[in-house]
Amino acid sequence: MDSMSASLLPRDLKGFSIHLVGAKGTGMTALAEILAAEGAVLAGSDVADVFYTDEILAALGVPVSAGFDPANLGEGLGLVIHSAAYGRDSNPELLAAAERGLPVMSYPEALGELSGRFDSCGIAGVHGKTTTTALAGSIARALRLPATVVAGSAVAGFGGRSTFIGGSRFLIAETCEYRRHFLSFKPRRIVLTSVEHDHQDFFPRYADILEAFVDYLRLLPAGGELVYCIDDPGAREAAACAPPGVALLPYGRGATGSYRLESYEAGEGKASFRLSGFPESFELRVPGEHIALDATAALALVFSLLRAETGADPGPEAIAAARSAVSAFSGSRRRSEILGEAAGILFMDDYGHHPTAIRETLRGIKAFWPRRRLVVDFMSHTYSRTRALFGDFAASLDAADAVVMHKIYASAREEPDGATSGRSLFEAIKSRRPGRESLYFEEPLDALGKLSSELAPGDLFLTMGAGDNWKLGSALLEKLRGGAEAGR
Repeated sequence: MDSMSASLLPRDLKGFSIHLVGAKGTGMTALAEILAAEGAVLAGSDVADVFYTDEILAALGVPVSAGFDPANLGEGLGLVIHSAAYGRDSNPELLAAAERGLPVMSYPEALGELSGRFDSCGIAGVHGKTTTTALAGSIARALRLPATVVAGSAVAGFGGRSTFIGGSRFLIAETCEYRRHFLSFKPRRIVLTSVEHDHQDFFPRYADILEAFVDYLRLLPAGGELVYCIDDPGAREAAACAPPGVALLPYGRGATGSYRLESYEAGEGKASFRLSGFPESFELRVPGEHIALDATAALALVFSLLRAETGADPGPEAIAAARSAVSAFSGSRRRSEILGEAAGILFMDDYGHHPTAIRETLRGIKAFWPRRRLVVDFMSHTYSRTRALFGDFAASLDAADAVVMHKIYASAREEPDGATSGRSLFEAIKSRRPGRESLYFEEPLDALGKLSSELAPGDLFLTMGAGDNWKLGSALLEKLRGGAEAGR
């Protein structure tokens, strides 16, 4: 955060007027909840499309204008906060704010400013940060810790919101590495799940993204704490650069101490894992050993907060409450999310868009539902990521029994390179799968007719990626449900 923005958000927000540019974004809506709880007067603007956050903003009483227009900036504004998706040099409202001399902050800057008012915990990593944040929030809520939680997706246990406000001592927040946004955050504790080469448009080399994570860890003060996955090579490499005086707490199969993952077992829609420091196993309703690792990180963090709050290690009651919170956790939006079942077909959706996340998620789903045929509809996101990790993407879908592919979901921040395409990735995947079904449709909804007739009872249909192919899963589910109703 720049030096000017540090004082733009008053400590007393009662009656303070703020305009939110890009208000419907998950992070922006979460921020709106926190600001509204502090008494700020909010209004915003965004695209006309309807998102799940529209309902949340309406419940908060935040009016949102459709489209971006300088006229949306009312009189008496004290601050404009914008989503990082909108640039100050191009968005009409942000340009108008500059002309009027209005103070402006980005979402990462505003979250960073708020984090300085809490004992703050930043959840970071290329993979797993949303689920880890959601799990940590669920456990903190069960233990009645005075914590506010900001996750990167809607969490079922938070009433379908991405925010839980349970107090003002601790802040548990998902923090993003893209464009080094997390360097605005002021952490006392960090959870680091993983470091891999990603966001190639901003981090051309692995060394670039590693450096960003190391710089983030160096924000930890003496007496701070780093909870990190010792099984992840990048997390280990970054943790080795943590500042002196920071307590290191590893977790994973290779860890020593209470948070060593001793075992993970899954099958027929359930899973359990054991940790070396706890006598009983923990149960999970969400598939994958990677989710068990996320739960382990969440437990390590929240029990650290409990010690900070009470001065004592967690007792049997606290451990039992945490165990119940983990077993009740049903995931978050677009993270191994179960959409429903129709005609005997289970429909799921997952945001996984990096080869490692794809591979681990599919492995977990296959172990969780071993009797189901796994049909994966995948849409790659960004040309730069697809080009840089092309071979890894091709191999990441090996566990699928059938694969459906589409064009690359492009980012506004890059242009096609003329060589890498959804079709070329499909051909590479198909060549690895002789005898197994592989289908290509340029647009996701083009596959609706074919799949609605070919999917069979017992199948599991998974849409995966950071594109808009989730619409196909929703359309298929709706169509098959309609057919089942008509057949009654």
